[in-house]
Parts: sequence; structure tokens; C-alpha cells
Amino acid sequence: MSLKFAANLSFLYQDIPFLDRFDAAAADGFKGVEYLFPYDFEPAELKKRLDDNGLIQALFNLSAGDFDKGDRGLASLTGREAEFQASLDQAIEYANVLGCTRLHVMAGLRDTTIAEETQLAVYRNNLRKAAAACAESGITALIEPINIQDMPGYFLDSASMAAALIEDIDHPNLRLQFDIYHVQRTDGDIVRQYKKFAPLIRHIQIANPPNRYEPDNGEVNYPYIFDLLEAEGYDGWIGCEYKPSSGTRETLGWAEKFLPRA
Repeated sequence: MSLKFAANLSFLYQDIPFLDRFDAAAADGFKGVEYLFPYDFEPAELKKRLDDNGLIQALFNLSAGDFDKGDRGLASLTGREAEFQASLDQAIEYANVLGCTRLHVMAGLRDTTIAEETQLAVYRNNLRKAAAACAESGITALIEPINIQDMPGYFLDSASMAAALIEDIDHPNLRLQFDIYHVQRTDGDIVRQYKKFAPLIRHIQIANPPNRYEPDNGEVNYPYIFDLLEAEGYDGWIGCEYKPSSGTRETLGWAEKFLPRA
């Protein structure tokens, strides 16, 4: 079995226009792509870029709300349920056009004006809705814990919290997005964390702390991690959501055994 890597076009190839990044990713041997948000472009335009390059759309996020004003997701926010529903409908519409079977549902920030349990109840209810709606299109809704050093106040801040929610809601179309960079910064002990939550994991992302650089530039031993994932039979996508320390192509040395032209 060979691991499957998706280029995150919101992070990689920053020196070229977004739509041209599909061509660059394919030229470097990637078979899949992901990115944060597709909504600045028509889905048919993105679909053409995928098809022209033989690429699979592995993942993207529901709208995070007004990112420029500080929103970091809508799913846990009281009083914004209608906005969340609209973002869910929009994402599923895009996913159906793009053939994407994974959607990341961002939680949003902790609202300290209300009880945490109140916010958790809103989050739980919206995740139930997301899982049910995604199931109708053959899509899996994913939740991802994000470390609060990078995103202060993020509501879903640990893998254990995410797993508890998934197990409580108990819907086959709600699963875990396991970002090794975030889990390392939050909990450490990546191998134990992966093995503990592997039954729930449907997407993995990679970057190397402390600077969120490419896999061979930082504190995590990624060759060991990749060997583990192969040995454990992980067959989902691995999203390359890292900040290249130099040009993207120059940072792909780690991928020579996985990407045919890297």
C-alpha cells in the first residue's frame, strides 16, 4: 500500500495564482488537492481544473463565517444556526460538483458570555444536522481539534474532546480529522494518539512544529510516522497543510518515495 498525499493549495505554491496551483500540484506528482475555502470561485471552474489535471478533491472546509472579522467557524455559535445551515448547504452543493467526499466543519471560538455546556449543546446539534445532511450525498463530515496557540480560543481544542463528541453523536458520517501538527502542539505523543483514535480518523494533515514547515523540517520524525501509517493500513488522504520554508518544489524532498515526480 502506498500513502496518498493531497497538496493543500491554501498553503503550498503561494507564489502563483490560486487556480494555477492545480497545474503545479499535478506537475509535482500529487494526485489529490485540498484547500481551506473554495467559495471565491464557481464550482464548475474548480471542477475543470481538477479534471484537466487528473486530480481528486480530497477535502475543503465549510465557510468559517466572516474570517476577516475574527470568525473561525460557525458550528458551535449560538444565534447563528441559520447561518451555519446555509454554510452547510453551500458546502454540500460544492462537494457534489467537485466529487468531494470529506468536508471539515469548523467549530468556531469559545463564547465566554455563555456557559460552556450551552455552547456545546449548540455544537452537538449542528454536528448532528451536518452528519445527516452529508450522509444524503455520500459525504463524511469531519471535525478537527486545533491548538489554541495558533488559534486562541478555538472551541474544539483536543482530540479527546472531538472523539467524545463523535462517539456521543454516533453517526457514521461524522468522523475525525487528525492534524498531526495540531495534535503534537496540543497533546504530543503522536503515535499513541493516532492508535487511540484511528477507528474514528478519516483524514490526516501534516506539518512539522514548531514552525509548521515541511515534514522533514521540525521536531516530529515523519519517516517513522509514515511507516506507522502504512503498517496500520491507513488508506485515506494525507493533506500537506504546511508552510514551505522556501519554494514549494524545493521542500518536497521528503516526498520523493511517495510522489512520482517530486
